[in-house]
Amino acid sequence: MTPPLPREVDRAFRALPAPIGKRLLQVRALIFATAAAHEEVGKLTETLKWGEPAYLTDESGSGSTIRLGRLKDSEHAAILFNCKTTLIDTFRERFPDQFEYRQTRALLLDVSGRLPKQPLSVCLSLALTYHLDRRRKR
Repeated sequence: MTPPLPREVDRAFRALPAPIGKRLLQVRALIFATAAAHEEVGKLTETLKWGEPAYLTDESGSGSTIRLGRLKDSEHAAILFNCKTTLIDTFRERFPDQFEYRQTRALLLDVSGRLPKQPLSVCLSLALTYHLDRRRKR
């Protein structure tokens, strides 16, 4: 179940252009659903990072931060990841034609049409368990 929006996070979503905010609220719900499907992720922390909604695995330390926003030169909704991770490269390998990507930091989504839930939930799952996967490989 998706928790209520914290006041400051709600303000950040409302500050976005309406189509982007609406799409990113759908992504937010998918983030919480994906986290709930992985017991090892634990409770998510929802906060703002650089004025944008951010989702952290503070309780378990299992994943890398996921941030929601937009890029200045794009009309797409953006899901932003730590550029020092291999997440975007992994997403590109698995879903080369499903999403548009920016460098090593962003996965872009069209604001219209259906949300590609299945591939997006795979990407979110990889981010939410990023550190667990790296620990297992050691």
